[in-house]
Amino acid sequence: MEEIAIIGAGGFGREVKMLIDQINREENRYDIIGFYDDDNTLPNVINGIPFMGSIENLSKLDKNVSIALGIGEPKIKNQIIEFLEKYDFEYPSLIHPSVNTQNDNVSIGKGCIICASTIITCDINIGEFVTLNLSCTVGHDTKIDSFSSFMPSVNISGEVLVNEGVYVGTGAKIINQLQIGKYSIIGAGAVVSKSIEEKSLAIGVPAKVIRKL
Repeated sequence: MEEIAIIGAGGFGREVKMLIDQINREENRYDIIGFYDDDNTLPNVINGIPFMGSIENLSKLDKNVSIALGIGEPKIKNQIIEFLEKYDFEYPSLIHPSVNTQNDNVSIGKGCIICASTIITCDINIGEFVTLNLSCTVGHDTKIDSFSSFMPSVNISGEVLVNEGVYVGTGAKIINQLQIGKYSIIGAGAVVSKSIEEKSLAIGVPAKVIRKL
């Protein structure tokens, strides 16, 4: 079995633990060695898995392990990966057995977390360390750059370009043939009908930029 550590022991980190358990029911692949989180107030055991202390403690491991990011915030994901670059870790993409995706020109980079009931159609390029939470849909000819995160029930139509580090809130919808700029935030329930410039916060129906980040 492949040993794997989960970074982040909050709500999403615990959901990643559940995702790994569900993958293991289909094929016994991963042995979770523990949660790593910089919150030193956490209990010693979290949902049956030991809490191993701060992220820096990963540097003390004398063997190769795999890493799963149980974190949704794009900038924090990026910072953690930059910190870990000097270590010899693997970053498998964790894809729930119920995810509907075919081999029709779908590319998924390393370190992605793709949760239950998500649908990925055809001719899609997903970068590294992308999070697709529960019941998301990704339409044809869409490109999602690294570190972006999509909360539950986000719908992305066809021919959309999502640039690096975008965060999309629960239930938001992105209409086809649009671009979302780097490190923008789309609020929960928003309907994006026009392209969004980088580092923008957009909310509402239709989505409007209310400030620059």
